[in-house]
Amino acid sequence: MLLRRTPLRPGGWVAFLTVCVCLAISACFEFVEWFSALLAGSGADNFLATQGDVWDTQWDMFLCLCGAVVSLALWRRVHDRQLVGPVRAGIS
Repeated sequence: MLLRRTPLRPGGWVAFLTVCVCLAISACFEFVEWFSALLAGSGADNFLATQGDVWDTQWDMFLCLCGAVVSLALWRRVHDRQLVGPVRAGIS
């Protein structure tokens, strides 16, 4: 979406913004978990499956970061090649 709808070109800024969006979505999900923990009270650990890990939120965010970076590293070239096809054909 960033490459099709903005003047950004493939490279550093698009990768940085992609990771930021992934982390923002993850943070919003952690807020939903926190709110549900407030509502559930003592049953929150069972519902959220934190298994007593006080660092569960941080682990979730860290693994989201790792997944975004690894996905960018593995799939960036394939994605960029797929975008070139429709642009050359005049489809956007």
